[in-house]
Amino acid sequence: MRRGRRIAVDVGDARIGVASCDPDGVLATPVETVPGRDVPAAHRRLAAIVAEYEPLEVVVGLPRSLKGTEGPAAAKVRAFATEMARTLAPVPVRLVDERMTTVTAAQGLRASGVRSKKGRSVVDQAAAVVILQSALETERVSGQAPGEPVQPVT
Repeated sequence: MRRGRRIAVDVGDARIGVASCDPDGVLATPVETVPGRDVPAAHRRLAAIVAEYEPLEVVVGLPRSLKGTEGPAAAKVRAFATEMARTLAPVPVRLVDERMTTVTAAQGLRASGVRSKKGRSVVDQAAAVVILQSALETERVSGQAPGEPVQPVT
């Protein structure tokens, strides 16, 4: 397992959940929810978070169907991640499968008593935590960096 902090991003149309982990890659925790409708502003805020946390890499959740296919939401996330890779270089950006993360996060929050209206922004952060924990576990088991690297387009 590589040593270093990671940042995870759960990209949505309205909000972007952000999570981070400790330098040993043991525990993922929520960071914040970034407004997502103003995409340039979202990229600036994410760049500021990355500058503050100095991560080894940024993992972005890629929404796939249960069958593993990619639709319009995945295309949007790929474009967002490509722009992130350009903006954040030299920090690597990787896409990781995020199937069911929002559902898992919402169920966990409901179980802990967080109401859905109050918890929408928290759900996005919790989904980013689930994405990051999954990526960390994948790396721990495989010994390889999780997901696929995103190449910045210049």
